[in-house]
Parts: sequence; C-alpha cells; structure tokens
Amino acid sequence: MSDRASSGQYEDQGLPALDAWLGTALASPWQAVSRLIPDEPDLISRTLIELVDELGCDLVLTTGGTGPARRDTTPDATLAVATREMPGFGEQMRQISLAFVPTAILSRQVGVIREIDGHAALILNLPGQPKAIRETLEGLRDAEGGVKVPGIFAAVPYCLDLIGGPYAETRPAVVKAFRPKSAIRQPAAG
Repeated sequence: MSDRASSGQYEDQGLPALDAWLGTALASPWQAVSRLIPDEPDLISRTLIELVDELGCDLVLTTGGTGPARRDTTPDATLAVATREMPGFGEQMRQISLAFVPTAILSRQVGVIREIDGHAALILNLPGQPKAIRETLEGLRDAEGGVKVPGIFAAVPYCLDLIGGPYAETRPAVVKAFRPKSAIRQPAAG
C-alpha cells in the first residue's frame, strides 16, 4: 500500500523484497498475486476481498500503511474485512521492530483471518521497508546465527494448516516453521 509508489512517483520496493524473501524461505510451490494500490481504505478492503474471495488466496501479505499517519489505513481496512483477529501476529511484529527502533510502538500492524464460504485466508500487515519486511518474517538472529527472536513466519504454515490452507514447508536455514509433532508431515518426494 503506497500512495506515491502506486502513482509512479517512485518504484515500490516492498513487493520485490517480499517476493524475493518468499522465494528463499518457502520450499513448497507457491504463486504470487500482487497488487500495488494507494492508501485508500475502501480500495484496500475491496482488494483484500478480491484476493481472498475471488482469487482464493490462502495467505495475503500487505506491505506499508501501518503507522499513525492519517493516510496509513491498511490495518483499519484489514480489520474491516476480518472474520477473526489474530493479535499475536501484531504483537510479535512490534516486538521484533522494538529491537531496532523505539518508534515500533507506533506500528498498528495486524493479523486477521477472513473466512467466506468455507475458504479461510490469513492476512498479515507487514512494514513497508525491505529490511523490516525480512526481519519481521524471519526474526532476529544472534552473532552465531541462532534465532534470538522468532519471526512471524515461523507460525504461518501451522496457522494455514489450522484454517484449512495448503501444507507449506519452509527452508529452515531461512525460517523454521513450527508445528507440533502431531502436525508434521513427511517431506514431499521429489
């Protein structure tokens, strides 16, 4: 979500960063459907509805528009189309960002589920900057490369399982998906 990038004033960096990160993190096949739109609440809500209800997306990741500025309306538009809120995602995104900047408390990022006609999707509002997108999804590592603070994507595959979405596998070197032992499937052959 960006007024200036959607109008061509500058090149959007959020979508390419998100696609690149997903390409390194996901071991399962996946397909991206991208939209670059201005920070207009009604348009954001309509776009989220299109992605979930019409195109059948199981996971929708937004970038940008999550601050306190008047034009930052992504969380409001997301909540407007939600069936259920998933507050832990927003809490963890702010926790990760607080390791870098005290203004992380100004973020209004949310995670929600939208369910319609038996199909459910997880919608997550991410920051707009490429570095912050990666940190939020992947988490924070210590000097030895161990996970210091888990990123939110560690919980995404299991959440998708629970809402009836596809079984998503990750590359543990990037982000290790967490599932209880009873929910782990054998890796796909091939």
